[in-house]
Amino acid sequence: MKSDNHRIDGIAAAIPLANLDTDQIMPKQFLRGIDKSGLDRGVLYDMRFDETGQPRPDFILNQHAFRRTQILLGGPNFGCGSSREHAVWGLLQFGIKAIIASSFGEIFYSNAMNNGLLLVALDVPQVTALMADVAAPETARLTIDLQAMVVRSHQHEFSFGLSPRHREMFLQGQDLIGASMTHLPAIDRFAQEHWQRHPWMKDVARQTRSRLDTVQG
Repeated sequence: MKSDNHRIDGIAAAIPLANLDTDQIMPKQFLRGIDKSGLDRGVLYDMRFDETGQPRPDFILNQHAFRRTQILLGGPNFGCGSSREHAVWGLLQFGIKAIIASSFGEIFYSNAMNNGLLLVALDVPQVTALMADVAAPETARLTIDLQAMVVRSHQHEFSFGLSPRHREMFLQGQDLIGASMTHLPAIDRFAQEHWQRHPWMKDVARQTRSRLDTVQG
């Protein structure tokens, strides 16, 4: 797999299910932790494993040729359902860099793009063509070029669109926090001007806590 801020090039696998929701992507039993670690174990768990915890050999991500998949091709309304951000964190930990589908759940879309998981929306016939192209291991590679804004497969090249903000974030290798930090000088200027206009509001909590400690002491 080759990837940089301008391109994702890797093995692709198709999961052609409409309305694949976040409960399926990350089942509830994997939401009990207090941090993000270990969520890769839960990704598509009920599809990857049977009732006894054994891998399902017919599921594509369990097949040897697709175990290092970086790009998923999904059905319409991918990521619908609950707003659990764990689904995005788990996919990233699993090694998924991008998902291509004809449409996405709205909250999932925001969570994914803000965390650095690229979502590419194409027309249904285009997604279907790509799925056919990556069905065989020998042609199961896609390239997503963020400079040219195209997806390339063994036989096809399709253009896609992103908002200017999201495109810039991915080109710069930024998540939402990283993008916000680029505005830090302006944020600092705003804060300084705000405290100059309203000095009585600065550090109110700390000052209150200090007075309470003095009284109690």
